Amino acid sequence: MAKEEYWELWLYIAGQTPKSVLALENITKYSKEHLRDKHTIEVVDLLKTPHLAERDEIFAIPTLIKKTPKPLKRIIGDLSDKEKVLSGLNMHSIVRPDGK
Repeated sequence: MAKEEYWELWLYIAGQTPKSVLALENITKYSKEHLRDKHTIEVVDLLKTPHLAERDEIFAIPTLIKKTPKPLKRIIGDLSDKEKVLSGLNMHSIVRPDGK
């Protein structure tokens, strides 16, 4: 991963449902493993800010959006299928500083 490449992830949830909690746990774990300190995860609770659902075109929850680096990617669900998430976000192509 290039030093200047920074990942901005947004996780849309609706309260503390089991799927929402699991999605946050999963993306936090994958990000720590693959992105280290080169990312942020913004959690958007649509119960608190419902207008963002329409603005950001969220039709199901939980939904993860990779805003940067481009291209924008979306994954719906609890993110428990690690290979699907890594592939969907193009995290497989990242070479971490420790070479893994």
